[in-house]
Amino acid sequence: MVQNEHFLNVADSLKPSLIEKSVVPLDMESHRQRMLSKGDTLRLDFGNHFVGKVTLKFGFTGSHPDAPAWIRLKFAERECELLENAETYRGWISMGWIQQEQLHIDVLPSEITLPRRYAFRYLQLEVLDVSSKYQLKLEEAACVATTSADDLQLRPYLGTPRQMQLDKIACHTLRECMQNVFEDGPKRDRRLWMGDLRMQALANYETFRNYDLVKRCLYLFAGTMLDGGRIGACLFTEPEIEVDDTVMFDYSLFYIPTLLDYYKATGDMETLKELAPTALHQIEVVQPYFGEDHLVKDSDVLGWCFVDWNLGLNKQASAQGIYLYCLKAAIEMTQILGINTQTLKEDFAAKKAAAELLWNGSFYVSGDNQQISWASQVWMVLGGAMHGNAELLERLERTSAEAMVTPYMYHNYIDALLTVGEKEKALQVLDRYWGGMLDAGADTFWELYNPQNPNESPYGGAIVNSYCHAWSCAPAYFLRRFFTSEAL
Repeated sequence: MVQNEHFLNVADSLKPSLIEKSVVPLDMESHRQRMLSKGDTLRLDFGNHFVGKVTLKFGFTGSHPDAPAWIRLKFAERECELLENAETYRGWISMGWIQQEQLHIDVLPSEITLPRRYAFRYLQLEVLDVSSKYQLKLEEAACVATTSADDLQLRPYLGTPRQMQLDKIACHTLRECMQNVFEDGPKRDRRLWMGDLRMQALANYETFRNYDLVKRCLYLFAGTMLDGGRIGACLFTEPEIEVDDTVMFDYSLFYIPTLLDYYKATGDMETLKELAPTALHQIEVVQPYFGEDHLVKDSDVLGWCFVDWNLGLNKQASAQGIYLYCLKAAIEMTQILGINTQTLKEDFAAKKAAAELLWNGSFYVSGDNQQISWASQVWMVLGGAMHGNAELLERLERTSAEAMVTPYMYHNYIDALLTVGEKEKALQVLDRYWGGMLDAGADTFWELYNPQNPNESPYGGAIVNSYCHAWSCAPAYFLRRFFTSEAL
């Protein structure tokens, strides 16, 4: 790990004061009337998704308690999570992320503030056991919800009723992920991921306009890097800032357009000048992944290039397009700074020409099996490849190409449609995809949504899925930037 104390000090100076709000469950008065015995269940609905710490106040009726009350608490972002049995989970993500607790309440009456922070709308209380001499009562429940998003900065969005609802949920998704940094998900992983930050920052510029939080995150990434000066895929923020050892081809490169977008939104030339060397260095550190023909090598050399949570997706063509996309941003950055761009432009021309080695006459193919995927075509469009046009995306709809499965990839698809002038189509895709989550009752938008399999999980169980996830806030960005009355 390579640390830059100056950058970390700048980031620390930008640490936000969290805005707190106390919220209580709906219909709490009726819950107070319940007398709970062994086997009873009480389900609380807080009315919306919140992130924070919970306090529970318990009382009793009957004789003086002669034994502890033993309860299980289940927190859920979606009500369907309460139906899942944690004991049957066999996925590869740690069970530690499952939001369930067991408590022994030794003294009654008692007020307990739970030590963990939760991301939830629903809280289910199950009485595992209680003495027959008394019954348990839940007298009060409250959550001190936190965010660094200031609603006073949120300008109203005017569109169709459905568009306004999509925007509202997207803004709430972003709000919940805005804590001391832009977290990827407040339930899981609670980290600062580079790929998520790029999308969160874009939505933030159109909504809460917390520019300092973006700046803080940019300095954090630059302040603690992997060996060789490479931007890490993600950072841990507790107990101290530490870069994860996860290396991703695409996420390192995305630091470049994220810094450029920040400059365009703020005009903060001082930050651009200070962080540009870190950003431009990311072009250098990925060069070993390319062959002499300037084509990115396949997965045996490329390693982890995220792109999407489709486990069958070959990433070679997507990686070539992502590199071109980020290299364009690097060229624009150097032009703004008055730096000679000749070497970068020559590299772009060589890598763009190399992309045509993957062209089969109709599509860009990827890997030894010449896979055709949505991701490959989308990133070739965004990267400015020779055949990256509207006809390519339209032709793709008539194939059985490897599909997109996350809002992260759908964000890029909509961006590609707008890039080639397909504005109406972009709005239709946004309405259909995010509208599917809306129609399913989403309070916040999810980490993964496959319309053909809404309960799909890349982790081996939906109980660890994140149903409030940073990369899903795209409607707030696209609707406000491209589909307001001023933009239409």
